[in-house]
Amino acid sequence: MKNIFLFILINISALFSAQQIFTLRPTETELPVNSYQKDTNNELPSYEGTWKGIWDNKIIYITFTKITHNYDSDFKYYRDYLIGKFKVLDNNENILFDNTNANDDTKITGINFRRYGDKYSLIYVDSDLCNTTGNIRINFTDPSKLQLDWKLILDNNMITNDCQYYHTGIPKVLPKEITLTKQ
Repeated sequence: MKNIFLFILINISALFSAQQIFTLRPTETELPVNSYQKDTNNELPSYEGTWKGIWDNKIIYITFTKITHNYDSDFKYYRDYLIGKFKVLDNNENILFDNTNANDDTKITGINFRRYGDKYSLIYVDSDLCNTTGNIRINFTDPSKLQLDWKLILDNNMITNDCQYYHTGIPKVLPKEITLTKQ
C-alpha cells in the first residue's frame, strides 16, 4: 500500500511539473516562465540550408539552421527558432561580408511565425555595423519551398561619432527585398 501511494504521489507531481508546450504560432501574447515554444508542426526544417540571391551586383548566401529547446533568458522560456549566417560577394566573388564561420556571431535570429499568414519573423542585430538593427520576414513563394521571399525593414539607427561609418554611412550588407533560391 505504501508503494502504491508513493507511485501515485510521484505521478501527480510529474503531471504538475510537466513543461507546458506551445506552438511557434501561439495565440497567447505572453508565454509562461519555463514553458517551451516548440516547432510542433515541424515547419522550420524547410527553411534550413543555404539560400542564394543576387542584388545590387552582389551575391548573398544565407544559411539558416534550426536551434531546438534553447532557453531565452530575456523571455524566460525555451524555444525552437532559426539562426541565419550570411556571406556577401561582389561580382568578382570577392568577400564583402562574411559571418558564416564565426561561432558566436549570429546576426540573424528567428522569433516566430506572424499571427496572420505564413511569414516567419527574424531580427537582425549587427554589432560590426554600429549596432544596426532591423526586422526580417521570410516566407516561401510556392509549395515547392525552393524559393524564399525576403523583406528587411531596418530600424532608424542613430549613428554616433564613435561609429567607424560616421562620415561614410553604414554599408548595405543585406538586401531590403529579394527572392532567395535554395542551393
